[in-house]
Amino acid sequence: MTETQAQQQTRILVQAAAAACEDKKGEDTRILELDPVDSGLSDFFLVTSATNDRQAVAIADEIELRLKKNFGVYANSVEGRRHAEWILLDYVDFVVHVFLAERRAFYDIERLRKSARPLTPAEFDAELKAALAAKTRAARKKAATKAKPVRAAKTAEKAVKKAAAVRPAAAKKAASAKPAAKKRAARSKSM
Repeated sequence: MTETQAQQQTRILVQAAAAACEDKKGEDTRILELDPVDSGLSDFFLVTSATNDRQAVAIADEIELRLKKNFGVYANSVEGRRHAEWILLDYVDFVVHVFLAERRAFYDIERLRKSARPLTPAEFDAELKAALAAKTRAARKKAATKAKPVRAAKTAEKAVKKAAAVRPAAAKKAASAKPAAKKRAARSKSM
């Protein structure tokens, strides 16, 4: 299954947000790949826990900063920052949920989205790398098959040029050989 550019870009953004969670010591970070049939809202949920409200705000700030700085992407909506018990960052194609640990246990989003495929950031990263590697291999293979006829044509073209270059030289050699042959023939007649 090949992914579109937009889907791969979304995966890269989710990966960057997950890395920000890990760097700010978010706990039990999970990525839920939502079932396309079940979810018309977004493709992924990124869920992480914080031990206190300051850490929750720091995680949310870091995610916003990285996505804005590195990708020029802004959250469509941010909710819950004031109380910092559950901060929601809506990036349309994915939604980030930063919970205080007790709020996460209470709302249990992972249970609510049973059809979603849960992934750790490491598993998600491995899948993304594999998908990008497969795409690279396919592009290289396509370029190689496209280049082979071009190379064959170039080789044939070089052979024609070489033959054309040899012909004038052979013609010159033959032309210079004709008078010499006539001279030899004339000498042998005179003898």
